Amino acid sequence: MNTLKFTKMHGLGNDFMVVDGINQRFDPAAAPIAAWASRHTGIGFDQLLLIEAPQTAVGDFRYRIFNADGSEVEQCGNGARCFVRFVTDKQLTYKREIVVETAGGIILPRLADNGLVDVDMGKPLFAPEYIPFKPISQEDARAQTHTVLVGTEPIPVSCVNMGNPHAVIVVDDVAAAPVARLGEAIESHPQFPQRVNVGFMQVLSPQHIKLRVFERGTGETQACGTGACAAAVAGIRLGLLDAEAPVQVDLPGGSLHIRWAGSDADHVLMTGPAQTVFEGEVSY
Repeated sequence: MNTLKFTKMHGLGNDFMVVDGINQRFDPAAAPIAAWASRHTGIGFDQLLLIEAPQTAVGDFRYRIFNADGSEVEQCGNGARCFVRFVTDKQLTYKREIVVETAGGIILPRLADNGLVDVDMGKPLFAPEYIPFKPISQEDARAQTHTVLVGTEPIPVSCVNMGNPHAVIVVDDVAAAPVARLGEAIESHPQFPQRVNVGFMQVLSPQHIKLRVFERGTGETQACGTGACAAAVAGIRLGLLDAEAPVQVDLPGGSLHIRWAGSDADHVLMTGPAQTVFEGEVSY
């Protein structure tokens, strides 16, 4: 029997079980992650975040993310902010800006003086092979908005890779959007061979959107940092949002601010909070 110390954290209600894998031994392959994620019989969380020692000379830490179903994924924006708060509060680093290795690439989060966390999420990618996404035709492959066939219903989506794959759908009213039905259908759609996170975006003004996200392996969450980045980027590319100022993204759990200058070479910057809920131990 093993005992594991953990910290429960959240970023705008997107909640995490955070594990220090530097100062204690933890093998995620041997852990009942899906059981721990249960909100009725377990700890209850959207994702498990694992902090490890870096694998390269440039990194300060390695950051691994596991969905509620136990599958490992490349990136999590809300988790990145909780990551910074965790390593700072636990005095694993005294740096204000750290270099973090993820399966989706290097990210550069920074703890701001006001307690919020800024995260350089890197460059967005749009080509179908980088999502990955299987377009229905060569013409569709070159378009900014692609078509996903849900049964016989064509759904226009904007595909963005923010270290993990996203499909963004523009809707008139996010509160009435069929998030559960379309989210589940598109998340595991054969046109997305590695599954996809599905965002439903309502544009309120050129600097303000509402967003709901159906995350792969988890379902709808209170907030999704990479989803907010993907939605803001998609909106700017479509001419619906302004790249001159930060975009406020209102999610069910709260608001994030996203900045992207509008070119493929520009990095996406995300700002938002991260909070600790409680500390605990679990045996397995």
